[in-house]
Amino acid sequence: MRRTPTRLPGRPLAAAVAVSGILALVAAVPGAPSPSPSTAPVAAADSTATVFYYTKTKNWTQYHLHYAPDGGSWTTVPGVRMETACTDWVKKTVALGTAQGLRATFTNGSGTWDNNAGKDYALGTGSITVKDGAVAHSDPCAGTGPDPTPTPTPGDGNKATVYYSTRTLGWTTANLHYQPAGGSWTAVPGIGMQVACTGWWKKEVDLGTATSMKAAFNNGNGVWDNNKGADYALPTGRTTVVDNTVTPNAGDPCAGETPDTKAPTVPAGVAAKADGVSVVLTWEPSTDGRGVTKYQVTRTGGTRGTVVTDVGSTVFSDANLEEKTAYTYTVRAADAAGNLSAASAAATATTGEKPPTPAAGKPLGTDPRKDPIYFVLTARFNDGDTGNNRGGSQHAKSGNAANNDPMFRGDFKGLVQKLDYIKGLGFSAVWITPVVLNRSDYDYHGYHGWDFYKVDPRLESAGASYQDLINAAHAKGMKIYQDVVYNHSSRWGAKGLFVPTVHGVRDSQWSWYYDEKQTGFEYDGLTVDPKTGKSYYNGDLWSTAEPAGNTCVNWGKPTGAKSPEGYTIYNCQWPSPTSGMFPKSLYHNCWIGNWEGEDSRSCWLHDDLADFNTEDPQVQNHLIGAYNKYIDMGVDGFRVDTAVHIPRTTWNRRFLPAIQERVTQRHGAEAAKNFFVFGEVAAFVNDKWNRGSVNHSAQFFTWKERKEYSADDARAALEMYDHEQQAGTANQPTSANAFLDGNAYHAPDHSRFSGMHVIDMRMHMNFGDAVNAFHNGKDSDDSYNDATYNVVYVDSHDYGPNKGSERYAGGTDAWAENMSLMWTFRGIPTLYYGSEIEFQAGKKIDCGPTCPLATTGRAYYGDHVAGDVKASDFSKVDSATGQVATTLQKPLVKHVQRLNQIRRAVPALQTGQYSTQGIQGEMAFKRRYTAGGTDSFALVTVTHGATYTGIPNGTYTDAVTGDTRVVTGGTLTVAAPGKGNLRVYVLNGPGRIGAAGPYLK
Repeated sequence: MRRTPTRLPGRPLAAAVAVSGILALVAAVPGAPSPSPSTAPVAAADSTATVFYYTKTKNWTQYHLHYAPDGGSWTTVPGVRMETACTDWVKKTVALGTAQGLRATFTNGSGTWDNNAGKDYALGTGSITVKDGAVAHSDPCAGTGPDPTPTPTPGDGNKATVYYSTRTLGWTTANLHYQPAGGSWTAVPGIGMQVACTGWWKKEVDLGTATSMKAAFNNGNGVWDNNKGADYALPTGRTTVVDNTVTPNAGDPCAGETPDTKAPTVPAGVAAKADGVSVVLTWEPSTDGRGVTKYQVTRTGGTRGTVVTDVGSTVFSDANLEEKTAYTYTVRAADAAGNLSAASAAATATTGEKPPTPAAGKPLGTDPRKDPIYFVLTARFNDGDTGNNRGGSQHAKSGNAANNDPMFRGDFKGLVQKLDYIKGLGFSAVWITPVVLNRSDYDYHGYHGWDFYKVDPRLESAGASYQDLINAAHAKGMKIYQDVVYNHSSRWGAKGLFVPTVHGVRDSQWSWYYDEKQTGFEYDGLTVDPKTGKSYYNGDLWSTAEPAGNTCVNWGKPTGAKSPEGYTIYNCQWPSPTSGMFPKSLYHNCWIGNWEGEDSRSCWLHDDLADFNTEDPQVQNHLIGAYNKYIDMGVDGFRVDTAVHIPRTTWNRRFLPAIQERVTQRHGAEAAKNFFVFGEVAAFVNDKWNRGSVNHSAQFFTWKERKEYSADDARAALEMYDHEQQAGTANQPTSANAFLDGNAYHAPDHSRFSGMHVIDMRMHMNFGDAVNAFHNGKDSDDSYNDATYNVVYVDSHDYGPNKGSERYAGGTDAWAENMSLMWTFRGIPTLYYGSEIEFQAGKKIDCGPTCPLATTGRAYYGDHVAGDVKASDFSKVDSATGQVATTLQKPLVKHVQRLNQIRRAVPALQTGQYSTQGIQGEMAFKRRYTAGGTDSFALVTVTHGATYTGIPNGTYTDAVTGDTRVVTGGTLTVAAPGKGNLRVYVLNGPGRIGAAGPYLK
């Protein structure tokens, strides 16, 4: 459950507030166009386009425009020859007929192309500039070239000379969008500015009789600086604008500066490495007296000709190449003045075969209690493919851009590369965050499902699909548990079920946000829309005309509220459960009022989580069909997000039986028996029942129903809720499945098991102190169907102990003690990624896009596992190089490796029942498992001493020290081993297991 601002800030009280709050997130990326005219920009009526192309970067001897009018045919290669326009620019005017735009590429006529990194350029009509990949609508030669065109101003009169600094923005083009006082705004995006000196752009405008103007700036690709929504107020004369600071009557910022004519150094160390049909190119940074702004990568080889791509870092991932083909790459460095270095030495790589579509996997099908779990946020764990990294609309606002840390950074390829690290720690199951295609402003965690039938492409790579990950894990004897969400979709609905149509006003206030509709372009989170340059395109979601069958109240009328930037907010502009935008048959139409009330299962948790009506057959079938796909791929289990927000009747009638049926059908009865489903039933209290409400308690969801309810699922949910509330806690079913009968193991009774196990929220809440966690945990065990299946962890991506908002920071000794308890007590030990090195201890687990991910508990972990690691068995690292070798020497790493060795060697610690009868000690217990010829009996004490009475006589050996005791009178006393240490005396045991470490000694 995500009650913290995991997805967006807390749920607003009204729709208008919801809109305002969300828009605050997207407004500063960095800034939207100014609140200028209220009418939408109208496409130019011209039937011609004059295309200007910047020459200084390419420095070709000739330039050709190869184009196709929208809906028309392409010119014959290489296209039409362009002519000189003015310094550093060539141009060509072409007739478009009735078309309102064209697709274009540029070439030197000798096989070298600029095709916008394979996407082509999408251009409109009128005057258009293409400079270093950025498109703007202006005439860069106005008043300067052989064919001067007057700058669009109100007339001769007062002059304003504007200098704008982009040194902290990294823009390669700047446009000035302005409105003289009492006059009209220029057409978006404004007029092109000229380079004045390094990091500065300049434009002189004629204001006529006006003495000031409003202004905003943009990079020609949809990124704006409008002074945080207030616009800039600029006077006549010379004015500088730098980092939101306006200086009137300023000195010339370029005065006295020697023109930068020196190119950066030539990139060195260029290396190309092929991986299937992809090539990763790396090189050493170039140096420049005033800073390198980008690199230009030129690729030759194959049948697609020469391709030139601009890159902002020193790594370039080139994907989807031809098979078994040699490709040669050179790199040049560019600075802010446009100086370009000579080409680097060439690097060549030959691609291999395109990875075949992997065969579907099959679950390993073993008892899940044998498999300790390592939990990763896939997008934050390890980056194996930089080509699928995406920052989204919040990349700059969150601060991630400044850290070069896109929210979608880790991927399946990176996880596959580090499976040996996880195996070397001793874990045999990996719980990963949801894999379905997400859609929101900050969706890297996976809980904003948009297309439940599609794996998010931001996680996949050639040769590293989701199926490849499952298969790679299984090949190492490791399971994959997939996080799944049945309760809600993204706020934009669920593709294939229902998607709300937003009233998206594309006037000058909102055109920066509501993208132009692109026929044939489909959002997938990864592919960049060629017209906006966004991977988070939203042109498919909105309409300015009221759609047929609209149910949203007051469609398109102003709400009376304003966004933080002062923009008018309209009804139906943003999804909301109370606006009528969602059909009641498919989505609930209310906000939660009481987290422990019935409405917590039938209303929206948050404005970014559209709550499914899970009692509707259409919704049920949509979700069952989606998750059948992943069962077919061979996943080993599901971690169920927000399970408490769906009625138990719906789980027991629909979703849980559907899982069992599909696993049985595809993989057999044994696999179905061990397909592990564990639910998140968030109960943040320290009592046995959540504030006395059984309906909201974790153990409640492990049981079948106690009586018959209406055949109608919606009515049955209410009947069950009322019945269980009235029945209270006294008459709930109980179980001895977790407990020994004296010293004897007995066959568990799972006849009333629902099919869902749960996360042990009560232990989780009390892990600030291991003794508290132990006593609170066992106090609830008779009310679970079988507590030996409980998933036990200290902290996670949501909370620390006692509902803490920071990653656990109790200290290394306390961590060791918690781990020693988790790995020997009943339940399945689970570790959140990085806890083995106390990663981000004390850092806020999540703060949404209001702070950089690097400062949170969800920071990127890959730097700590950089290098190579090989593990031939669980807890056994054969070799490690680089930073991962250092990581593997950390004290808690050594501790968890040995704990996993001991647990794996003693069956009683994996699947055994337990008892504390006849035992004196703070955290002391006995466990036994007897089945199939195995009889494993162990006495455990953590940190403190213990005395065991009434135990079987025989020879006991401590798995930690190798100490042997012969019991003849049914009593064994063990001295306190010390903080974090433990003793595991095993009857007829295997002896000492593993080597002494920092705690287990």
